[in-house]
Amino acid sequence: MSTGENEQDLRKILDMTRWFSIIVLLLHFYYYCYAAFAHWGWHSELTDRILLGVARTGLFLNVQNAKIISLLLLLVSLLGAKGRKDEDTNLQMLFILFAAGLLLFFCSNFIFQIQSHTIVTYCVYMSATVLGYALILSSGTRASRLIQQQFKKDVFNEINETFPQEERLLTNEYSINFLGRYRLQDKQRKSCINIINPFRGLLITGSPGAGKSWFVILPLIKQQIEKGFGMFIYDFKYDDLSRAAYNWLLQNQSAYSNPPTFYAINFDNLLCSHRCNPLDPESMHDITDATESARTILLGLNREWIKKQGDFFVESPINFVTAVIWFLRKFEDGRYCTLPHVIELMQAQYDDLFPVLNTIPEIEVLVNPFITAFENDAMEQLEGQIASAKIGMARLASPQLYWVLSGNDFTLDINDPFKPKVICVGNNPEKQSTYGAVLSLYISRLIKIVNKKGKQKCALVFDEFPTIFFNNMDALIATARSNKVATTLAMQDFSQLRKDYGKEQADVITNICGNIISGQVTGDTAKMLSERFGKIVQQKESMSINRTDISTSKSWQLEQAMPASKIAALSSGEFVGMVEDDPNEKIKLKMFHAEFVQDTDQINAEMNKFQPIPKVYDLSNQDVLDNYIQIKLDIKNLVENEVTRLVAERDAQKTLQ
Repeated sequence: MSTGENEQDLRKILDMTRWFSIIVLLLHFYYYCYAAFAHWGWHSELTDRILLGVARTGLFLNVQNAKIISLLLLLVSLLGAKGRKDEDTNLQMLFILFAAGLLLFFCSNFIFQIQSHTIVTYCVYMSATVLGYALILSSGTRASRLIQQQFKKDVFNEINETFPQEERLLTNEYSINFLGRYRLQDKQRKSCINIINPFRGLLITGSPGAGKSWFVILPLIKQQIEKGFGMFIYDFKYDDLSRAAYNWLLQNQSAYSNPPTFYAINFDNLLCSHRCNPLDPESMHDITDATESARTILLGLNREWIKKQGDFFVESPINFVTAVIWFLRKFEDGRYCTLPHVIELMQAQYDDLFPVLNTIPEIEVLVNPFITAFENDAMEQLEGQIASAKIGMARLASPQLYWVLSGNDFTLDINDPFKPKVICVGNNPEKQSTYGAVLSLYISRLIKIVNKKGKQKCALVFDEFPTIFFNNMDALIATARSNKVATTLAMQDFSQLRKDYGKEQADVITNICGNIISGQVTGDTAKMLSERFGKIVQQKESMSINRTDISTSKSWQLEQAMPASKIAALSSGEFVGMVEDDPNEKIKLKMFHAEFVQDTDQINAEMNKFQPIPKVYDLSNQDVLDNYIQIKLDIKNLVENEVTRLVAERDAQKTLQ
């Protein structure tokens, strides 16, 4: 029992043990250094008789016996020593003192090897032995001051925040796999990040330099091409991703039952760009397709309208552009149904344009408000409704854009089982507001085409996703899973998405993606991810130090597995995230925090051998300009011919009357 009387008795026993140790050491000195004591007169007949009696026990058979017994008694006495606890006590210094004490205590015997056993020799021997004994005693008493719990070893709580991760490589015909390294307690282990169902959506985040493209997007494109996916790649910094996709496609033609064709759209280098009409009449089956196209292009050009959808001066321009698109779709079976022709037709005079548009019954309800305003001479209202659309669309009126948008080298059905495609579209950071609107239209039309049953598996990869806009991305991820459409969205931060798409739509997009990989991000994005990753059981310790004792309490609590501060401090190539599984392929350990492993030298050597994207056209600036002028003439002739026809019909009716 821990009572005061017991502690006092124990202290007396330990003190007595230490005195026995000292007495044995003194008898040892008296026996082996007897000449010195005799010289000093420190002996008597009684002590000599006692010493002879002790010697008969075998204590002094050799010079080490008494020292060993003295040391053992000293160590026993130190077991119960309780010194005042000190955080500054250094374990390394205690070890040095103890080792030095042992060395002096036992190696002092070599002094006796000196031939002259003089008083000085004996004094040196006893002094060395006593000094060694004192050092051992000092280190032992200081050891009781040592605080065993060393919290400073894990200042940032890194060991406590580690957790088991998936180490099995799980593959199937759709899976995307990344190899990595992770830390479990104080050991480095191999990690496998298995995205076995990419059709549930993949969200990639990370600030500039976090390694999104190098460690995640490029390996993802390579693996999906190797597994025979049709692909659409939005390459924000053309041709970082497109060139790699083109060469990997050349290397993996055998992965497809029907070899796919590579197409590229690049507004800056027309020689290497194919031509594609996003308003292809064959893919526009009803007026809702025209409405969706008009909404996409105008909201892409006027990002502030995204948060004002439903307002009169937002919906009116959309209805106007819808009417123009659907008129061209119906006129001569879509002969002039291209975006450049839409832009040019919008510039026609109102007194010519409105009668021409009103010839299509399906758009009478859309055109009627504009005709009424025109007939009532409400020009300010009319200009407010139409001018915003004309001004925005006028930014697209360039010969280069007209060249790409007016041709029809390919269609957007990338998952056609018989004619699969890999399409790469390139943006330019310096012209992203203009190019982004056009590319948004391509993407909007493509989604309508690919999200159908009975098609080949395909993948949509969007680098810097917030730089483009189209509605219903959440619907695509939610519904396209069963149609084998894998969507990958990459961005730097969730705040970019909220800025351009609005909070509600941005939250839906970020929350609906089942798989997420995040590099270093900060602020609200890091907090949202930390909450999404959840909590793990962590051991907490608290320590109270008093004069003679330490009290330690331990508890186990649920804490954030990856705090926002840890996500904000990730190194380049280090990612956190969570993957989803399938009913037939369960993954228990879905969460990960790992450093992705890449053979950088091998990949660099491979990419240095890549072929450039080949030229498509051999054309001059004059060819591009001629196409631009031809489109203007097409619309001019269309309006003149239709106006002439309407006048002739009106005159014929008057004659009949």
